[in-house]
Amino acid sequence: MANLTRSAIKAALIKLLNDRPLSQITVKDIVSACGINRNTFYYHYQGIPELIEEIVDDEAEAIIQSHPTLETLEDCVNAIVRAALDKRRAILHIYNSASRDVYEQYLWNVCGHVIRVHLSTVLNGRRLPEDDWELLHRHYTCVAFGCVSWWLASGMKDDVLPDLHRIVELQKDSLEQMIARSLGREK
Repeated sequence: MANLTRSAIKAALIKLLNDRPLSQITVKDIVSACGINRNTFYYHYQGIPELIEEIVDDEAEAIIQSHPTLETLEDCVNAIVRAALDKRRAILHIYNSASRDVYEQYLWNVCGHVIRVHLSTVLNGRRLPEDDWELLHRHYTCVAFGCVSWWLASGMKDDVLPDLHRIVELQKDSLEQMIARSLGREK
């Protein structure tokens, strides 16, 4: 029963976020939308920031679970962008609120995960020196985070996917070349 109540509370907040900014949503609005009382809300959450954090964590976990392998950097950013498009208005309302840091931490974690999966897929069992692996992971996480952050800051108005596709074409084989250099096969 507790999971059903928590799910109802989260669904109510997402629905409200699709209609208006976070700054205009109160606990009273949430409990009214899901048909519970304030005490029930506070039994499950200390406040709206904790609720947002749980929703964001759930979304990150859903992306992580649905992408066990990612062949290209484009696949990585596509996974994040497509998940964001599903809840566009709600995400923009969180992103443009005082809870932006929560969303940015979520985005950083998701980018880090999808890049880790991507690198593992590309390496296909090969092992890089740990410092090179960390460097590549950090670099590509920053690239993915930067692309998605720019897109969010622009209000998700532009279609970031064609630009991403073009940059991937321009950088074709650069990751494989870096891996080869790290493994000492190319100087």
